[in-house]
Order: sequence, then structure tokens, then C-alpha cells
Amino acid sequence: MNPVLAFVSVMAIWTVSDLIAKRTRSLLSSLFVASLIFLVGFLTDLFPHDMLGSSALLALGGVVVGLIVVHLGTLISLDDFKRQWRTLLIGIATVVGIGLALLLAAVIFHGRAPGGYPGVASARDFAIAGTGALSGGTISVLIVQEAALGYGLTAVAVFPVLIAALQGLLGFPLTSVILRREAQRLRGEYRAGRLAPAATVESQEARTSRLPAALQTTAGTLLVVGAAVLVSILMNNLTDGVLNTFVVALLLGITLRATGVLKPSVLVGIDSLGLMMISIMILVFAPLAGVVPADVKALALPLLLAFAFGLVGIVLFAGVTGKLLGYTVPMSVGIGLTALYGFPGTMILSQEAARGAGETPEEVAAIEGDILPKMIVAGFSTVTITSVVVTSIIAGHIGG
Repeated sequence: MNPVLAFVSVMAIWTVSDLIAKRTRSLLSSLFVASLIFLVGFLTDLFPHDMLGSSALLALGGVVVGLIVVHLGTLISLDDFKRQWRTLLIGIATVVGIGLALLLAAVIFHGRAPGGYPGVASARDFAIAGTGALSGGTISVLIVQEAALGYGLTAVAVFPVLIAALQGLLGFPLTSVILRREAQRLRGEYRAGRLAPAATVESQEARTSRLPAALQTTAGTLLVVGAAVLVSILMNNLTDGVLNTFVVALLLGITLRATGVLKPSVLVGIDSLGLMMISIMILVFAPLAGVVPADVKALALPLLLAFAFGLVGIVLFAGVTGKLLGYTVPMSVGIGLTALYGFPGTMILSQEAARGAGETPEEVAAIEGDILPKMIVAGFSTVTITSVVVTSIIAGHIGG
């Protein structure tokens, strides 16, 4: 596809999606609307399957996603991060809940695995594969695929790919509705004087950086933040992935803000932030181009069961754990739902919820300041950390 035409087409889809999100006050999130448009377009061959790649935004997103994660770290103060231990526990409970719910589904529907693929897969194989995909990202999917293909179970290998491609269609709208409710509650708290204005937090920290002026330009800022990402990649490679690149990048962002090397919200104000943000959103839609209708039809029952039981596991375990730890049920379930999409959805949905509920810039900033740190930490605790650990343990039981 012509690169310029592809770029304009993607921008048109995102513009429409963003407009609908604003008109519905984030009841329909831009991510959900855009995902739906892309899915229908790819399934009907209305969109060329190379459209996202041809637009150059996909490649750009892959490069700058680490920079945005460092930027997110500079949005969170060290004190805020320390307070997120409850969020981490809810994320862990969520992954456990998904696994137990899918194992229950395997017991109930034992022996009903679909045919049409090489290898004889059991319901338990699909439960394990579904747990990795529903609660995790690319790494978890690859772990499951390797284990399944080792036994020649093609259907089990395809299954997590479909879940990964489609789960945003479930997670985005549900999270939008739940975070919208939480944002409205926080708006009431703010107006009653029980939620501190965002400016109060920012005023306690220096808004300047220790870096020389030459490194505080657009190019200089990108240089420093990019260097932090390179350090994150190096740590990932040295530990063979135990220290995930994006987890290290987030921690570096928090640390560099706390030490005054980077100012809070380090990328705000630089000329390229808008394009960078759009490009990482495209990463969310890329898997939709690979969805094959025949696979969806053949695996329809396992997909429906995985989503239904997985969602029940998320709501029960995240909701109960969060309530016991002092969070509201909507916020707890919202944290649990991050397992279905992770970053950058955690950031975009939080910002949309705040804009949809807040009626003044101060209200929006205060609401976002409460929701965003929880959702960012939640996304990494479920998708990037807990899911990889759990999937690594249970994947060995595929084909057994």
C-alpha cells in the first residue's frame, strides 16, 4: 500500500475514533472504536493487511514505546510508586483468578476440544494457553506457542494468538465504563475537598532538571530518555529477560525523576510527543491484521469460554482482593482488566476517563493523578511480570 495513503488512512480512522470517544464522554473509548474499525476492515479485506506497516507508524511505535514508558515513570513520584503495593497484589490475584477460572472451564468442558488441527489437544491444554494469553502479552504467548508446537498441537498454538488479537475488544469497553464510574466518584471527592489537586503534588518537586540546557531541548531530551531505554534493553539482555525492558524503563523513569535528573512529565512540551503517542497506539491494532476468519470459526467455542470464564475470574479475584485492601470495587476491577491489554491501553483509557469526567483542567488533572499511577503499575504487574512467571510454570503441562 502507498505509504502516504496508508498514513492518511490510519490518521482518518484514529480521528473518527477520537471524535466518537469525545462525543460519548469516553463511554466508547477511542481504542475500542478503532479496534472495531480495523478488525472489520481486515476481516473483509477492505483494508490491505500491510496498511499499518506501510504507514511507517508501526515501526516508529516499536522504536519509541520504550521512551514513552520512561516518560510514564516521570509521571509517578517515588512516594506514589511506593503506595502501589496494593495494586501489585491485585494484579497478582487477577492472574491467579484467570488461571483458576479457566481450569474450572476445562473441568466442566473436558474432552470438548475442537478438531480440524494436527495433534489431539485436551481442554486443559486450552486452559493453560488461555491463561497465558488472557493475562499476558507477547512473551507469554510465545512461551505457550513453543510448548504447544513441541507436541504438534497447532490449535493450541493458534489459540493464544487469537486471544491476544481480540481481547482488547472486550477489555477496552469494559474498562472505559468502569473507569468512567470511578472518575465520576473522584470528581465528587475533588469537589468535596477530599482529593488533593494535582498541582499540590507537583509544587513539592522542582520543575527543573539537573541536566544542562543543551540536553533540555527536544533533541537533547530524546537523547537522554533514549539512553535510558538503551540501559533498559541492556539489563533485559544481561538477565535473559528476567528484568523486562519496559519494567526497567518504568523504574528508571521514576528514579530519574526522584533524583532530579529528569523533570516530572519529561516529554510534555517537546515537539514530537503527539506523533509518538499516536504511533504506539498503532501497536495495539497490529495483531488484528493477522486474524484469520477460519481460525476464529474453528476455535469459536474455546474463545468464548476463555473470555467468559476469564472475565469472571478477573472480576471476582480483583474485586474481592481490592476491596479487602481498601480500594473501591470499580477501581479494583479496572486494575484487573489491565490483564487484557496492558500498556499503552492503561494510559489512554485513564486519560480518557479523566477527560470525560472532569469539567475543568484542575479536575481532569486531579482525577488522572489518582487513576493513572494505579493503572500503569497494574498493567506491568499483570501483563509484564506475573503473567510471564505463571505462564512459564504452567506451560510445561501442555501436552502432558
